[in-house]
Amino acid sequence: MKKQNTPVSVRAGKLEFIKLNTAGWEWRDLYHWILSLRWRGFAALVVGGYLALNLIFATAYCLGGSAIAEMPRGSFFDALFFSIETLSTVGFGHMYPNTVYGHIVTSLEIMVGMFWTAVMTGVIFVRFSRPTARIVFSDSMVISPFDGCPTLMIRVANLRHQAMVEAEFRVMLIRNEFTKEGEEIRRFYPLKLTFDRLIIFPVALTLRHAIDETSPLYGSTMEDLKRGYAFFMASIVCVDTVIPAPVQSQQSYSWEDIRFGHRFVEIYTDLSGGRLSVDYGRLHETETAPGS
Repeated sequence: MKKQNTPVSVRAGKLEFIKLNTAGWEWRDLYHWILSLRWRGFAALVVGGYLALNLIFATAYCLGGSAIAEMPRGSFFDALFFSIETLSTVGFGHMYPNTVYGHIVTSLEIMVGMFWTAVMTGVIFVRFSRPTARIVFSDSMVISPFDGCPTLMIRVANLRHQAMVEAEFRVMLIRNEFTKEGEEIRRFYPLKLTFDRLIIFPVALTLRHAIDETSPLYGSTMEDLKRGYAFFMASIVCVDTVIPAPVQSQQSYSWEDIRFGHRFVEIYTDLSGGRLSVDYGRLHETETAPGS
């Protein structure tokens, strides 16, 4: 395995990992890299690649002298527009290959244009067809009494206008601890939720973890969480019924994102007749919990 010296940055929520002496980049990673680009970066890549190809072939036509009939000798702009017409296989007929060199370059550009169109069509289709989860998590977590027990709570909402199904929720605590040998290590604790599955997930709900004697958070204070660099990961996996396909979303929290003695404000209003209104504008709002 060939190693590369350049550090590689990998983000996991709010954490950033710097990989050193990792495996080198392979050409097969190009496809994954293109799919992972944001739409703005992908659009810039497509436009930049298209312009670069046309500039290369326009230069080749200019170097061919009278290779293209009806094209003024040395006119780069005419060569550029001829390249654009040839790459798209349109060909208006005013200019055409006039020499063997011109025929060779034009044929090569037509093949490159067909390959470029096929690849870009496939990549764009994959990007549009790839399912994405429009799930939003609350900006913070809260800890306050619920049903007589201190409870860690996270709010999560479905932003799509169709219900998700077979939703599965998970929350994990990650913190530094010392082993019996005195070595500091990072430990991972899955937090048991009051419910972790839903048959249907239409709008918004609150995930709850009871901090009882069985909880790894039992007896922990803000100072304890700070000392252990506590970190939380929340995840949801569900099925989009429109595509249909499984989708996943996650959110990370640090100990600084916990609000002790707070609870989320009520966002549901009963409109009677089996109708409920949900105020998405207050998803992240909290208030002081009674008895805290």
